[in-house]
Amino acid sequence: MLSYLIDFMLGVGIGLIAGLFGVGGGFLIVPALTFMGLPIHLAIGTSLACIVMSSFASAFTHLMEGKVLIRVAALKELFSVPAAISGAYLTIFINETVLRAIFSGLLVYLAYELLKTSGEECSPEVSSINYRNIPVVGLFAGFISGLLGISGGILNVPLFHTMVGVPVKYAIGTSSVAIFFTAFAAAYEHYTLGQVSLRTALLLAPGLIVGAYAGARLAHRIQPKKLKLGFAGILILIAVKMVI
Repeated sequence: MLSYLIDFMLGVGIGLIAGLFGVGGGFLIVPALTFMGLPIHLAIGTSLACIVMSSFASAFTHLMEGKVLIRVAALKELFSVPAAISGAYLTIFINETVLRAIFSGLLVYLAYELLKTSGEECSPEVSSINYRNIPVVGLFAGFISGLLGISGGILNVPLFHTMVGVPVKYAIGTSSVAIFFTAFAAAYEHYTLGQVSLRTALLLAPGLIVGAYAGARLAHRIQPKKLKLGFAGILILIAVKMVI
């Protein structure tokens, strides 16, 4: 009974952060699963399965808040889905040490990008969207999603904001919708490779769904600057944990 409660609370905590920042939670689920004893490749696939089940709650809440740009999400996913499948396939050729190094380096870079722009004035509404950069974001985020099991969300938010010109709260909401499709494509490929523990995913899913809903509601009540600073701090902490 205690183990089920721990799984639920772990799911709630990860889901809360995932819904708050529109990131799916893979960058937290993967380290948590490796800490629980799962090999890195199995943790990556299981992480994506968790995200498929929890992302709907976050996406639905952001849609109800009116902070989702459907056209941006749809265009991005046209490029992300095939890239995610390619990234998932390549995991069988890369060892655990290399995966951890790539994961940590990516998180540090993203934290730097967010800290660099955290002092800039944030427009709360959409003004001008750079649609030409969306395919680049889609390909890169999708490939990294499949390779590292992170749903692409930790790339979606900063890249939507810095490269596409989406205000941070809209970037979070739009990312929440987009990651469902990317995660589904990557999770299916990992499942066919035998890299998904369905039992673990199902144990974490209830907490992830509850936490993601609560986090998404909270995201629309926090100042954009604080959201970016909090996101950067989380990325740095996880990057350090993955290499220790």
